[in-house]
Amino acid sequence: MESLVGNEFDVPSKNSSEEALKRWRQAVTILKNPKRRFRYCADLEKRRQDEQKKLSIQEKIRVALYVQKAALQFIDAGSRVEYMLSEEVRQAGFGIDPNELASIVRGHDSRRLKQHGEVGGIARKVSVSLENGVISKELPVRQNIYGSNKYVEKPPRSLWVFIWEALQDLTLIILMVCAVVSVGVGIATEGLPKGIYDGLGIILCIFLVVMVTAISDYKQSLQFRDLDKEKKNISVHVTRDGYRQKVSIHDLVVGDIVHLSIGDVVPADGMYISGYSLLIDESSLSGESEPVNVNHSKPFLLSGTSVRNGSGKMLVTAVGMRTEWGRLMETLSESGENETPLQVKLNGVATLIGKIGLAFAVMTFLVLVVRFLVEKGLHSELLKWSLSDVVEILNYFAIAVTIIVVAVPEGLPLAVTLSLAFAMKKLMSDHALVRHLSACETMGSVTSICTDKTGTLTTNHMIVDKIWICESVKGNNIMNALKSTVSEEVLRTLLQCIFQNTSAEVVEGKDGKTKILGSPTESALIEFGSFLGGDYGAQRRESKIVKIEPFNSDRKKMSVLVALQRGRFRAFCKGASELVVQMCDKIIDSKGEFVHLSKSKIESGMEVINSFACEALRTLCLAFKDLNENNGNNIPDHGYTLIAVIGIKDPLRPGVKDAVQTCLSAGVTVRMVTGDNINTAKAIAKECGILTEGGLAIEGQEFRQWTPQQIKESISLVQVMARSLPMDKHAFVTELRNLEEVVAVTGDGTNDAPALHEANIGLAMGIEGTEVAKENADVIIMDDNFTTIVNLAKWGRAVYINIQKFVQFQLTVNIVALMTNFISACISGAAPLTAVQLLWVNMIMDTLGALALATDPPNDEMMKRPPVGKGVNIITGPMWKNIIGQSIYQLAILSILTFCGKGVLRFLRLGGWNSSSVLNTLIFNTFVLCQVFNEINCRDIEKINVFRGMLNNWIFISIMVSTVTFQIIIVEFLGTFASTVPLSWQLWLFSILIGAISLPIGVVLKLIPCKSSIKGNTTKHHDGYEELPSGPEMA
Repeated sequence: MESLVGNEFDVPSKNSSEEALKRWRQAVTILKNPKRRFRYCADLEKRRQDEQKKLSIQEKIRVALYVQKAALQFIDAGSRVEYMLSEEVRQAGFGIDPNELASIVRGHDSRRLKQHGEVGGIARKVSVSLENGVISKELPVRQNIYGSNKYVEKPPRSLWVFIWEALQDLTLIILMVCAVVSVGVGIATEGLPKGIYDGLGIILCIFLVVMVTAISDYKQSLQFRDLDKEKKNISVHVTRDGYRQKVSIHDLVVGDIVHLSIGDVVPADGMYISGYSLLIDESSLSGESEPVNVNHSKPFLLSGTSVRNGSGKMLVTAVGMRTEWGRLMETLSESGENETPLQVKLNGVATLIGKIGLAFAVMTFLVLVVRFLVEKGLHSELLKWSLSDVVEILNYFAIAVTIIVVAVPEGLPLAVTLSLAFAMKKLMSDHALVRHLSACETMGSVTSICTDKTGTLTTNHMIVDKIWICESVKGNNIMNALKSTVSEEVLRTLLQCIFQNTSAEVVEGKDGKTKILGSPTESALIEFGSFLGGDYGAQRRESKIVKIEPFNSDRKKMSVLVALQRGRFRAFCKGASELVVQMCDKIIDSKGEFVHLSKSKIESGMEVINSFACEALRTLCLAFKDLNENNGNNIPDHGYTLIAVIGIKDPLRPGVKDAVQTCLSAGVTVRMVTGDNINTAKAIAKECGILTEGGLAIEGQEFRQWTPQQIKESISLVQVMARSLPMDKHAFVTELRNLEEVVAVTGDGTNDAPALHEANIGLAMGIEGTEVAKENADVIIMDDNFTTIVNLAKWGRAVYINIQKFVQFQLTVNIVALMTNFISACISGAAPLTAVQLLWVNMIMDTLGALALATDPPNDEMMKRPPVGKGVNIITGPMWKNIIGQSIYQLAILSILTFCGKGVLRFLRLGGWNSSSVLNTLIFNTFVLCQVFNEINCRDIEKINVFRGMLNNWIFISIMVSTVTFQIIIVEFLGTFASTVPLSWQLWLFSILIGAISLPIGVVLKLIPCKSSIKGNTTKHHDGYEELPSGPEMA
């Protein structure tokens, strides 16, 4: 079937072109309700308008920021008035108006900043201490005067909006018109109340369909809204009440002291207080790609920009809608996400089925009308027409329209959204925040996971385990060994290296206890220094930091230049051991003396580094250099004295080894891409099962030197890449994708953004990841745990398989409903299923069917077979086997009942004066119960045991119970509207038995061998998995 759909419905999972998105929209020709069908598709026109608005605003901001003369024309639209302090602001205890304060930063107005007394003067006017920050009890007052850090958002759509959209269904509108005409004609011919029953029954059923559809869609929209709120809820570091703490970005107020570091997004407009080498990327606002240095002479920071390098503290001066970013966000509408490949493919399937259904509906109507006219002609009544004849023709038309309602599977593509929304909500509770819908779907096809080591495979709780100092290794009882064998002078220098050259801070919490704020590596070093008797605060007060070159994954080292007493300077450096060793020409020997670092000593040092690494320790080299003068604040890159090599232990996370094995058994290759030493990487990779026999472990430098031919031949064998740069990770991911691999890659740093963007799935770390990395990722792993990634892959597979189950169920109902009415119309001139009954069937197979089958949680069996292959058909051979087999059975039963039903009733001695009504009700009841049992059958496409895990899925059980309960109500109590009569217990038992036979038929069908749909490979499963097992495994 999918081969008939066409290439228009093929789109990539990520970064789809606008042309591809337009192409499939134009190919969708059969639509009942465009608003509902395209609700979760990107609005391309809005997106284009937003892009134009954004470019226009960026140009204005660029002019304001970089062309000061033009800025005066832009700021406040030339309507600036002399600054006056309002009474409300004065009474609140502040000395500057919100608009005045916001406009200074927005316009980079240095002249007005000087008038207010620079940053210190602004701090006094907003009543805040630059040391202690805002006092918590003042927050409501500040929010009242200066506003809250929230942007204007569109109000959520109410349930009434979804009801109105559900009513836009063209076929339902036609049916409502038919129902109204039927009521009018019925009253004229049969009088009240009998004349209104048929029309009123259709109206009531339409009402039920609309309400169920609207409520389902409304709840889905609430799920997406909750997820969207979670995406926007960023935590920022502030100083409040004299303590460093984390707060939500939405809780920021004017006067807050915010701490910024590499990869952070500036959370509000503000002014620079202090920092080192702070480099800001303003391209999101101004479009300028060149980063800006922020310092005391250029102190302005704008919300929405990001920290490219360095660190610093800022004073918040404007929040929410008073920031330029807030104004930009206000002008942009929600144009929606790109649709997923599965959504697009099922839109194509729905369009094709819709065309077939439309053809059947037209043929059914024509056959019924022609037979009616022929009968009138045979009775010589062709020219004699009555209102009852009009009602008959109207009923035929209503049946034809209802066939279209049933035949056009509007819910097919929407079931994907439902399943994805359900999976995203469940994944939230499993520590995975899915930022893009398509990511959840694509994870089911992932063939390769490129993961970091630190924090993802390991616990990220680091401790110093060994140290090589004065040419000897200290391991057991490390503290006492150092104090007893190393001179006080060397220890003092070591503590200087630790406490001066760090990005971590030691702060006092509200509970009076000191805590370390910084990366796990920095925290481990600070703890180690403290255990040696060092005092962080005292060390920092002894000298003044002149310049910092912070660590990043490109440099792989951190350097700092400090001014000591008597005009002397000292540079400290720490980082990748083999890199820092090459920068040294001296070493402190066993006697504590400074000696030349000879080749033999370098070799000894490298042996120690490798021995540490082979024990899975992360190695860092510490060095320093004394300077007589400050050479233009430049930190030297050679001539250092090596003081120590430190081995830091970072244990493997519990469960990681099992998770890696789960991936391997699922056909997913796990590759470690890390900046660590290759021996450390290999030790950890072997421990957790990543590095296997025949696998390659290489360094980034080696990979960069590979020829295209070497890459083609060997890249699939690479299981570990150590000492890699961000550009190596990006190139590695690109080459794997060129080999048709579906790649998921983890990242935490700002420089990982290109690789996260390039991969099929970008996975950012929620704890250690920077905001820039998160912005470029498709999924945020909230607990930084590799096991969560495996869980994500499991849910991705569950989504795909659940959609297959629903498609199998819906197509079976479609075929049987269409063929039953068409065959009956051709042979007997009447349709056994009325419009009301077909509407109820449509609801069972559309909204309720999607809820029941598309929300099945994953099971462990899903991770015991290879990933879903690229380009495979969603409707596979085994699915067609089940669809055709069940359809033949149901059609055979319904045909027997339709054409020989009265004989069956007489044989069962259950006939009576109203045998025709009983028979029609029996046909309807049997048809519905066949769908109920077939829905159970569809819970597993290939395995015999369809009951496994059913009781754990309360949604499925609820839908089943609700469907059967309402079917009983329709048959037993709503016969007047639904054209049914109450059935005896024997006929109910007969219907249940006929429906239940679907289960053993399903077993027989699954035992019939079926060729794989993948060309050239008969050993794989129908959708890319292994071939169906035989024997006991079938269950």
